[in-house]
Amino acid sequence: MSDHPSHPASWYAASAHAMATHPHLEGAQRADVCVLGAGLTGLNAALELAEAGYQVIVLEAESVGWGASGRNGGQVIFGFGCGESKLEGLVGRADAQRLFAWSLDGVRMIGERIARHQIACDWRSGHAHVAIRPRHVVELQHWQRQLSEHYNYPLTWWDRDQLHANLPSERYLGALYDANSGHLHPLNYTLGLARAACAAGVRIFAGSKVLRIEHGARPVLHTQHGSVRCDFAVLAGNALVKGIAPQLDRKIMPVGTYIGATAVLGDERARALIGNDMAVADINWALDYFRLSADHRLLFGGRASYSNLPPANLRGVMRARMRRVFPQLKGVDFEYLWGGVIDISRNRAPHWGRLCDNVYFAQGFSGHGVAATGLAGRVIAEAIRGQSERMDVFARIRHRDFPGGRALRMPLLVAAMAWFKLRDALW
Repeated sequence: MSDHPSHPASWYAASAHAMATHPHLEGAQRADVCVLGAGLTGLNAALELAEAGYQVIVLEAESVGWGASGRNGGQVIFGFGCGESKLEGLVGRADAQRLFAWSLDGVRMIGERIARHQIACDWRSGHAHVAIRPRHVVELQHWQRQLSEHYNYPLTWWDRDQLHANLPSERYLGALYDANSGHLHPLNYTLGLARAACAAGVRIFAGSKVLRIEHGARPVLHTQHGSVRCDFAVLAGNALVKGIAPQLDRKIMPVGTYIGATAVLGDERARALIGNDMAVADINWALDYFRLSADHRLLFGGRASYSNLPPANLRGVMRARMRRVFPQLKGVDFEYLWGGVIDISRNRAPHWGRLCDNVYFAQGFSGHGVAATGLAGRVIAEAIRGQSERMDVFARIRHRDFPGGRALRMPLLVAAMAWFKLRDALW
């Protein structure tokens, strides 16, 4: 296998299905809706709208799935990055319950998309949040009660013996298991959505970076060699879009995240690591997350960068973290190691809404983007079609700018993250 030339090197790019060629935007175009970004949010919105009869154009600066949509950990998880308690504090319990229920729609949508559009993306069911320290056991069991009593979502608690039957790592004390969540090959899923969108009539233009938006009764999105005039615009570039809407830039922070893929381990050795093929994540602030690939590799993520610099000795740090979980992989190295940026909001809640009556956006997925992006695309499409009930609830979530302005916001975040990492290590 070799990496696809239009994507950064990764195991995902090396194992991607054939990618369609999309032209650059040339000249003036017209559409009912113009979407900025051919990732999971933009493609889901485009597909929903095209199936409803809208003429849709998608403008992508690079290629389909080039950003976080094609490089992430592939874990499909219920809820949002901030957690239910934070949502209750932001919008009250009643709306938090509605938001949680809608997050489950986002998980279900993936299965529906895969089945309807015949998307081969290695879907596997099952996800476990695991406890490293006794306080994690208390936190996870409290979360289990909260989800069951207030959100009608029962999860299964596994004690150490039950967990070790599926994940024989001495690092973990127990797990909260969800059979409805799971994992997939995110780039192949994104490429499948693009094929479905094109089949529905969406026109995708790659290598067509949006340079500015001309607001008005009919917004115009300008690229270097063309423009699109539309009735509605959708901004779905997340952390990779800067300067198009500064008021949105201030609400999110790009965070580097990194994943390694080992050499092929073989079926027997891989199953000895994760017997039921579930995805796994701990609940440290600087967390580890991992799963098996369809070709029997271990995919392991767990290093984040809150500055513009890649972590020092990334390979060595990632290898040490992997072997702390699986000492039996001593001598095993990563065949692929890659990274990218995700967008986090200050409160880790989703930041979705309208810039004005005819310009919509979704950002701030904060590590829960694989499932939540599908929901975001559908919620935006509903609002454009005149059904704004769900969008109005998301828009009520209050978001504040990251402190420090352009000069100090990153150093302040780095300092804050250092404290949380120390807390992970000591308590």
